[in-house]
Amino acid sequence: MGILDGNPKHEPMHYGEIYALWAFSSQTKLAFTGYHTLRNHAGDSDLREFMKELIDVAAKETDDCDALLIKNGITPPPSPPEKPKANLEDIPAGARFTDQEISASLSVDLIIGLNMCSQIIGQAIREDIGMLFTKYHQTKTSLSSKLLRMNKAKGWLVPPPLQLQTKELVHS
Repeated sequence: MGILDGNPKHEPMHYGEIYALWAFSSQTKLAFTGYHTLRNHAGDSDLREFMKELIDVAAKETDDCDALLIKNGITPPPSPPEKPKANLEDIPAGARFTDQEISASLSVDLIIGLNMCSQIIGQAIREDIGMLFTKYHQTKTSLSSKLLRMNKAKGWLVPPPLQLQTKELVHS
C-alpha cells in the first residue's frame, strides 16, 4: 500500500482533509467568540453554565485541529479578537438577546457542527482524523440532547405543528 500503510499519523493528509480541518477550526473559532458574546446576554444560570461547557469544547476542538494542521505544515485560520466581558444589566433591553433566542442559536450551531463532523468522517482516509471527528460528533450529540432537555424544561422550545390525532384512512 505504500504511503498509506502503518501509523495513520505518519500518512499524508489529502486536500479534502486539510480543507475540512481548516474550515472546522475557522467555524469553531467564530462560534467560540460568539458564545462569549452571547454569554454576556444570557440571564438564565443553567444556560450560562451550558455555554461555559460549549466554550470549553470549542477551545479543545480548535486546539486539536490547529495542532494537526501545524504538524502537517499548514497555517491554521486566524482567531477573531476576544470579546470583553459585559454585565447583563449594562446591555439595553432592546439590544439584548433573550435566553430563548440564545438557546435557538446554540441549537443551530450544534446542528451545523454535527453536519460538519459527519462530512469530515465520511471523507477522511486517515483513521486518526475520522476518529477525532467521531469523538467530536459524539460530544455534539450529547450537548444537543442536553440543550433539547433544557429547552423543553424552560419552555423555550418552539415545536413545529404536531400531529395529535390521526384520521382514519378512507378507502374508496
